[in-house]
Amino acid sequence: QVQLVQSGGGLVQPGGSLRLSCTASGSIVDIVTMGWYRQAPGQERASVALLILPETTQYEASVQGRFTVSRDNAKNTVYLQMNELKPEDTAVYYCRIRAIDMNYWGNGTLVTVSS
Repeated sequence: QVQLVQSGGGLVQPGGSLRLSCTASGSIVDIVTMGWYRQAPGQERASVALLILPETTQYEASVQGRFTVSRDNAKNTVYLQMNELKPEDTAVYYCRIRAIDMNYWGNGTLVTVSS
């Protein structure tokens, strides 16, 4: 069973940057989308950034222009570059890879934006 392993979360000051990584432990075929979701305390999990293969991207309005989703096929990895972070970006971030027949989720990584 392929697993998604996340890294890169942590504590950052407002205005700072973080890059999240999500690496698949094996090959995933027939990928449709690769993306990032977040869940803040008391809120539902929601889409943040989506990469619709091969190159179409979609972003939640509040992160447009600040966050960038990208992938490295050779490393089986999807990234989320987060710039100009705000306190309201604080949440647990999850990666997701959706294939035609399977749906994979990372285990989540906490991002805290605070001074």
